[in-house]
Amino acid sequence: MVDILLTQSESKILLDMKKNSIDDNAISLPDLGGTLDIHLQEEAGKELFIVNYTRHSINLYKRNHHFRARKVIGIARLDLDGPPHRNPDGEEIGPRHLHLYREGYALRWAQEVPDSFSNLDDSFETLQDFLKYCNVDKMPNFMKGLFS
Repeated sequence: MVDILLTQSESKILLDMKKNSIDDNAISLPDLGGTLDIHLQEEAGKELFIVNYTRHSINLYKRNHHFRARKVIGIARLDLDGPPHRNPDGEEIGPRHLHLYREGYALRWAQEVPDSFSNLDDSFETLQDFLKYCNVDKMPNFMKGLFS
C-alpha cells in the first residue's frame, strides 16, 4: 500500500476538526470478533472520516481502533493487547499503544496511551474515549452487546 503524504500540520487539522456521526441509527458493537465501521463527517460536511473498530475473537481484550481521514489516510490508531511495537528509532512500546500520524512515517511511530483514556479494559468506554480523542462531537448511537 502506498502512503498518502500529509504535512504534520495537515494531519493535526484533520484530527482536531469537530466531527459528527453520519448515522443516527443504533449501531451494534461486535462481541466475539468482528469489525465495525463508524462513518463521520466534519461539521460543514466537506471532510469524511471513518473509524474502523476491530475486536478479536480469541483474545477479547485485543482491539484496534483506526481513525482515517478521506477514508484511506491513517491519522490515529489505538492498538490494545496485541504485540509490542518497535518504533523506527528502535524504541519498543508495550502492547497497549497509540499511533499518531507523523510526517514522513505515516503511522509507523507509537507512543504510550495518554491518560485521557480512562479504562482500557472496558471496550465500550475505550471506544468512546478514542472517538473523543479524535474530536467526535456527536457520538454514534451505540448498542452494547454482552461483551462490549
